[in-house]
Amino acid sequence: MKHTYKISGMTCNGCRSHVEKMLKAVEGISDVSVDLANKEAVVQMESHVPIETLKEALQKDGDRYDIHLPGSHEHHHPMPKIKKNDTGGSGKYYCPMLCEGDKKYDKPGDCPKCGMDLEKEESSKTIYTCPMHPEVEQDHPGSCPKCGMDLEPKKASADDGSEEQKAYKKMLTKFWISVAFTLPVLFIAMSEMIGVSLSGIASEKTWGWVQFALSTPVIFYSCWNFFVRGYKSIINRSPNMWTLITLGAGAAYLFSIFALLFPDIFPDQFKSEGGAVHLYFEAAVVILTLILLGQLLEAKARSQTNSAIKELLNLVPPEATVIRDGEELTIPLEHVKLDDIIKIKPGEKIPVDGEITEGKSSIDESMITGEPVPVEKSEGDNVIGGTINGTSSFQMKAQKVGSDTLLSQIIEMVNKASRTKAPIQNLADKVSSYFVPIVVSIAIIAFAVWAIWGPDPKLVYAFTSAVTVLIIACPCALGLATPMSIMVGTGKGAKQGILVKDARAIEEMHKVTTLVIDKTGTITQGRPSLQDVQSIHEKYSADAILKNAASLESSSEHPLAHAIVEGAENKGLKPQKVDDFNSITGKGITGKVDGLQIAIGNKKLLEEFDLTLDQEHDEDVKQRQLEGQTVMFVVIDKEVAGFISVADPIKESSADAIKHLQDQGLEVIMLTGDNKNTAKAVADKLGLDGYVADLLPENKYEKVKALQEEGKIVAMAGDGINDAPALAQANVGIAMGTGTDVAIESASLTLVKGELDGIVRARKLSTDVMRNIKQNLFFAFVYNMLGVPIAAGVLFPVFGLLLSPMLAAAAMSLSSVSVIGNSLRLR
Repeated sequence: MKHTYKISGMTCNGCRSHVEKMLKAVEGISDVSVDLANKEAVVQMESHVPIETLKEALQKDGDRYDIHLPGSHEHHHPMPKIKKNDTGGSGKYYCPMLCEGDKKYDKPGDCPKCGMDLEKEESSKTIYTCPMHPEVEQDHPGSCPKCGMDLEPKKASADDGSEEQKAYKKMLTKFWISVAFTLPVLFIAMSEMIGVSLSGIASEKTWGWVQFALSTPVIFYSCWNFFVRGYKSIINRSPNMWTLITLGAGAAYLFSIFALLFPDIFPDQFKSEGGAVHLYFEAAVVILTLILLGQLLEAKARSQTNSAIKELLNLVPPEATVIRDGEELTIPLEHVKLDDIIKIKPGEKIPVDGEITEGKSSIDESMITGEPVPVEKSEGDNVIGGTINGTSSFQMKAQKVGSDTLLSQIIEMVNKASRTKAPIQNLADKVSSYFVPIVVSIAIIAFAVWAIWGPDPKLVYAFTSAVTVLIIACPCALGLATPMSIMVGTGKGAKQGILVKDARAIEEMHKVTTLVIDKTGTITQGRPSLQDVQSIHEKYSADAILKNAASLESSSEHPLAHAIVEGAENKGLKPQKVDDFNSITGKGITGKVDGLQIAIGNKKLLEEFDLTLDQEHDEDVKQRQLEGQTVMFVVIDKEVAGFISVADPIKESSADAIKHLQDQGLEVIMLTGDNKNTAKAVADKLGLDGYVADLLPENKYEKVKALQEEGKIVAMAGDGINDAPALAQANVGIAMGTGTDVAIESASLTLVKGELDGIVRARKLSTDVMRNIKQNLFFAFVYNMLGVPIAAGVLFPVFGLLLSPMLAAAAMSLSSVSVIGNSLRLR
């Protein structure tokens, strides 16, 4: 039996996992699924378990969580205290980790729970500004109060000084400052090791003060935020990498200051020949600078997080031309009302969803449907906001405006999928959750043991042994283990035509069990081309039919005309002059070429001329249509001369790539907005594991979500705006480099050449990188497993051996060298 309960007291993904674990431990419960966003738990029971039992299970962890039936009185728990200026409400900033559900904040900054940078939600509202006084802004058109000029819609650009760009530039400045101060500190500390003597210039103590002066800006300016995050991880009882960074780098820095100020209290074995205690400023600043480099790369990726939304918003025109009381008025898009009559001029973007009431045109819907062929529309046909009109004007009635339009729904789906995707915890973070408290505990125990039973001076031995434990456990190699492999792996991928937006894609790609692929532009080339010219009349050759057809189509605006004209030109057939050109709506076109009466169109055109095909050719035509080809008949002087077939051909690499992926155990499914006949033909030809046709963008999104709910790890490959929601929702979104910008921004991997064999290479790259990361983590921890007990002093009672901080730093450096060297093997 299955029951749904409301859970209160959860604030983050850690809470969600903890609640699941506690409820699963209750006897009689077979499975639990907790939804953080809706504060719900779906509990699968083998036999009925009273709610009181569930309450007792949760309250073993204190009065933090409560469980109750939907609709019953909720027991509200006090929320953690946060900064006064962080209180949210109607703000536009949210935590990407969703630590506090849908809570919003009014100002940018760090999440008060996890320390992550808050991100800004994008809005489609148009802002109007004065071209002479850009500081004047308002949400509606009008005149400038300063100079009287008409206000214009504010144009966004890639370099518009967005907050993401400002955050990245600020961090970049901090990084270069950190590098500038770290390099001389490292040189001073390592000078003796590289054969450079600085003692002739100044004393060791003086150089120690120089290191202190250079290290302090790195600690308190460039990397202070790391210590803030480490502090938050401690007070929130969620130890992580920031805890280790704070303790390790902080201990090295404080130890060095202590040794610089009070060198005489340290035992001789911790001093150099000159009597100065060895300092570890370089250990602190090098660790922090490397971590800052990783954060800089993350900030660059984060600055592009909302680019997909911005690209979609750019599809929406800021204004629309409406006809009210017989007058044409240009008004802001948000002022368009239901049933307004809107005039669409040639080349304009259609502002809202609606129905054509007057006129006809050819409309490019590829940015929404992903299909390459413009669609002929006439009175009574529906049109979609964000699509582009062809060369004719028409009028339409607004049927969906604002957030109800299809484009707005696509934007919301991409936004939602991007925000609710569970963050991937890398292997280092998982191990760190256990490693951090263990290391801290060992350091405390070592301090206590030395302070009670150690030789004199007890406190000095206690302090130095505890610091040595923290230094040798400092996560330099641990911090490098993943990013070094990722950096080398992404560089290798770029040379293979695989662009990686974030490390999560590499981590997930080798786990994928199901590959979902779009048809047009992904499996196929994405643009129609001439397939065949068939003559069925002895008087006319195939070239003669194609030449006459191309001549007629050169005067046509029909969506498939370009494919025929291009096909003729490729064969060296030049179009001829056309006289008496005429278009027969819904049937085809006619005209005179070299004195011959030519007509091209569908079967309705044949009926217009009372013409029929014999059974053999009729079967041939049906077969071509089942293969996804569009067939057009050519009539010359009222006789059927032949037919021309146009289609979007399958890429040469698609079949081999799909077969290779299936051999690796992947299930390959095609999702397309095309008709079932075409989809079936492509699926059968490629031997796909399944296909679904006639899909809208939201259907693709829902299908990916449904596959994930079945426990499958899904990769989605696509190239159109219609694929963007599904690409964002998938565990790994893969965009074709030949596709739209929105698809590329929504995906985490981009295949530059737009070929499916790139997915094969991406999986191989993922497997190699993840294997390398695991090896790196072994190197990072093997030194800690051996060094931490020695640093704590376990060998001192028997052998009199005590590891000094200098050797601890050397061991830490050796682990880093091992990690870097192993990562470079990926090349």
